[in-house]
Amino acid sequence: MRSHSRRKFLKGVGASLGASLLFSPFYDSIANAAPGKKPKRLLIFFTMGTAPSIWKPKSVSGETPTFSESTSPLEEVKEHIVMLDGLPSGSPSNNHGSADGLTGMGYYSNGPYGLISVDQYIVEKLKGSGLSTPIPSLLLGAAVEGGKTGFYKGTNLSPIASPTSAYSTVFTGFTPSNNQGSNDNGAAEALLKRRKSVLDNLTKELTSLKGNLGKEQQYKLDLHLESIRQLEQRLSNTMTPGGGGGGTGACSVPASPNGDMTNGLKANQLHLDIIVGAFACDITRVAAIQWGSDQMMNANLSEIGLAGEEHNGMIHTGAPAHLDLIKLEKWLHQQFVGVIKKLKATPEADGSGTLLDNTLVAWCRDMGDAPNHTQNEMKFVLASGNGGYLKTAPGGRFIKSGERHERVLLSLCDAMGVTDFSGFGDPALGSKSPLPGIAAT
Repeated sequence: MRSHSRRKFLKGVGASLGASLLFSPFYDSIANAAPGKKPKRLLIFFTMGTAPSIWKPKSVSGETPTFSESTSPLEEVKEHIVMLDGLPSGSPSNNHGSADGLTGMGYYSNGPYGLISVDQYIVEKLKGSGLSTPIPSLLLGAAVEGGKTGFYKGTNLSPIASPTSAYSTVFTGFTPSNNQGSNDNGAAEALLKRRKSVLDNLTKELTSLKGNLGKEQQYKLDLHLESIRQLEQRLSNTMTPGGGGGGTGACSVPASPNGDMTNGLKANQLHLDIIVGAFACDITRVAAIQWGSDQMMNANLSEIGLAGEEHNGMIHTGAPAHLDLIKLEKWLHQQFVGVIKKLKATPEADGSGTLLDNTLVAWCRDMGDAPNHTQNEMKFVLASGNGGYLKTAPGGRFIKSGERHERVLLSLCDAMGVTDFSGFGDPALGSKSPLPGIAAT
């Protein structure tokens, strides 16, 4: 392989391995989880904070909410919904750009993994439990440039931005177990060898480069090397009959993405379809989607008469502009409800109900009060299926709690069968336990 300058080589590596950076180490499904209680999967829906005045219910009777205009789409799936409000972070004055949202305590770096978000923590903790999937964690999100995401594993992780790239990463070479067509195995094997050859060469050059880097750069390079090993395993799995990992039944690969990919919000709609398909074919068990970054989200939705930027154009221009924020939040709630309905409409390949019956969906945010830039009242919307992890009610549930928001993140861990919380969140938080009252008993 011809030599490259260090700067040119690193630039090339960044372009070729951007997608593989997303994959934390392989993790395993929970084979002995209690039926109907522990989900197989976690989907995190992550956005910037909102204005409390437009998010909170109009009224609450017991725990039953009357949804506001911006949250009104939840009415359609209310029997699956638990809304949580009032939970302060460990550093309430931290604002957008803080990592607290999914890490529990944004600046804790002394744990075994360094700074880590709950999705990546779950993946790490589920290592070695017996059954792996081709992609351990799938991070997607269009138009997040110019700011941070909520995802961390030692460093801030960038999602796959392009739906076309995401689709290729997830489904290229995958053969669903219900595929009756013939495959050109010779051509597939040749393609696999070429791909693995490229990866072998990259591994050699990266290993050679490591000795010339500082400690922080070496750590990031280790992530690259690990991601290459994951991709090698992913490619090997494509030659396995049925593809896909742990599933034994039939699944249907979705059609390749087709739509407006220049519009970040519309591109994320395509990403949601990819996530549902990846869940259905057991290609991943942990997925997350980021809407915009911590600094901005361009919202150009002509069908609802909305054009503008969320952060400066809607959050920080005062109450009149909250009319636009209501439109945007209502649209985002429609996407949240839409993916819940798709999960509910998709049968499990093994016949054990629907995808929603075995999935926990969590809408998380980086701030509780975006106009005031505080984390005093962090907000969550959780959803699960029939007999799932959550304690649900026909009219939905709204809970206001003064407990630390980290305890909700611990509930996500608990839902996925992770009960050892060492190294996650705020080291000063004495009692590490899930938030009481939200899990079914």
